Amino acid sequence: MVGVDDLNNYYDVRLKQERLDLLLERAGFKFKKGNIVDRRTVEELFALSQATVVVHLAAQAGVRYSIENPPAYIDTNLVGFANILEGCRRAKILHLVFASSSSVYGANTTLPFSEHQNVDHPVSLYAATKKANELMAHSYAHLYSLPCTGLRFFTVYGPWGRPDMALFKFTQKILQGESIPVFNNGEMVRDFTYVDDIVEGVVRVVDQPAASNPKWTGANPDPATSAAPYRIFNIGNNRPEKLMRYIEVLEGCLGKKAILDLLPMQAGDVPATTADVTELSAAVGFRPSTTIEQGIGNFVAWYKEYYKIE
Repeated sequence: MVGVDDLNNYYDVRLKQERLDLLLERAGFKFKKGNIVDRRTVEELFALSQATVVVHLAAQAGVRYSIENPPAYIDTNLVGFANILEGCRRAKILHLVFASSSSVYGANTTLPFSEHQNVDHPVSLYAATKKANELMAHSYAHLYSLPCTGLRFFTVYGPWGRPDMALFKFTQKILQGESIPVFNNGEMVRDFTYVDDIVEGVVRVVDQPAASNPKWTGANPDPATSAAPYRIFNIGNNRPEKLMRYIEVLEGCLGKKAILDLLPMQAGDVPATTADVTELSAAVGFRPSTTIEQGIGNFVAWYKEYYKIE
């Protein structure tokens, strides 16, 4: 198994390196430092790995950062993903599993979000690049019979998470006695999904390469499947929670109240997300189930140990 990352400074490089150190302890794991935007790096990666399956999780993440720095998303999420697709084609990969996002549902307000709904109205550039990834993957599935499975992750959280995500920022600020930014005046609903559930979903999907849907028709096209070997799945907790409830659970785990800075809705955000995971459950026999009480508790325990907080 070979992993690749450029270990950039979008957030704390030390956190990234210590995650990597844990992986390097695993027998058979190799690492190549590099940026997938560089075509030669990707070519060398495929030559080194001799892989038959690719799990593509690399991306420039973050809805809000995409408003401040659009070129980073064009480079990594579009050019980088194109390099991965081309590497898969040339190496005759048996299955490409790639991370999409619940953000692709954009302006859609029909809940829960289903893979069978059209997603043609993204409200952030990040979402648009993830939608583009799905389209690019489909074209390779159609043209080159490359089995592609896209996974739409819903608000992932947990230990070793990104410091720019709400749970990490809230924990840090509450412990420091600082106010936390709460957008849309707290009237947000999210399908918070614990990282272990995401991993379990990815692992199960890897072993089931996407296949053609014999019932698919261009007269009534299903966005979730295709006549090509292509499939889209939601991976979400299917248990929407109000942001204020999420904060209350965090306060309980920390034993400290938050100072709320209530703010209007921010550009690129949506008021609510909920995942319909019927298709995932039917295909791989799994549906996320970790409660926010369990998940936040695990995160707080990790955070205190990692940062040596009594």
